[in-house]
Amino acid sequence: MNKLSVVIITFNEEKNIERCLRSVGGIADEIIVVDSFSTDNTEVICARFNVRFSQHGFEGHIEQKNYAMSLATHPFVLSLDADEALSDELAVSIRCALTNWTHDCYTINRLNNFCGQWIRHSGWYPDKKIRLFDKRKARWGGINPHDKIIIEKGATCKELEGNLLHFSFSSISQHIDQINKFSGIKAKGAFAKNKKAGPWHIFILPLVKFFTIYFLKAGFLDGFYGFVIALHSAWSVYLRGVKLRQLYKGLEL
Repeated sequence: MNKLSVVIITFNEEKNIERCLRSVGGIADEIIVVDSFSTDNTEVICARFNVRFSQHGFEGHIEQKNYAMSLATHPFVLSLDADEALSDELAVSIRCALTNWTHDCYTINRLNNFCGQWIRHSGWYPDKKIRLFDKRKARWGGINPHDKIIIEKGATCKELEGNLLHFSFSSISQHIDQINKFSGIKAKGAFAKNKKAGPWHIFILPLVKFFTIYFLKAGFLDGFYGFVIALHSAWSVYLRGVKLRQLYKGLEL
C-alpha cells in the first residue's frame, strides 16, 4: 500500500484538532501539523499524537497549505483543515485508493455541520473538494481565503465514497464573525486584481444570492438554518462589494 502524508494547518484549534487527528490515525503514515503560533492548547493536544508539529507565520490560506504540503515526505497527500474529520466510510475509501492508486487526485464530498445540524441542501452538499492527491501534480491556488487544489493539465480525478465531516460553525455569531473577516480578505484580493464593485454588486447580487441558495438550491429544506445560511450568504456578497468600494476610496476596512 502506498504511504500517505496527512497535512493540517492550525491556529487556535484546541476544540477541533483531536477529533481530526483521531480520524486519520488508522491511515496516515505521517501527520504534519503546521501551526501559525496558536495561543491555546493546540500544540499540547498535538503532542499526544504521533505528529510532526511545525510553526510557520501565516501569510494566507493558500501559502500556508502549500508550505505544509512541501513538508510532506510522501508524494500522496491528504490535506485537511483542523475542523474536519473523516467518516468511517471515507477512511475505508482512502485506504482502498492507497492500495490501488489509479488516478492523480480524488474528490471527496464534504458534509457541513452548522450549529449542530448537518446541512444537506443550501448549496452546501455535496461540497466536492479535492483533498487526496499526488503532490507532484497538484498545488494550492485560488483566491484567499477560498483556496482550492489546482491539478496539472491532463491529470485524472476520481470521486471517493464517504463524507468529509466539516464542523464549520458552532454558533451564528461565529459565522457572522467569519463573514466579516473573509469578506475583507475577498475584497482585498479583488482589489489586487483591479476588480470593481458597482451598484449591481451591492444591490442586486445579494438578492440573487439569497434566491439561489434558498429556492434554487433548496435551502428551505434545511429549515431555520437554511434561511440563516441564505441570508448570511447574501450579506457576505453585500459586504464584499461595499468593502471593495471602500478600498478604491482609499479608506480602511
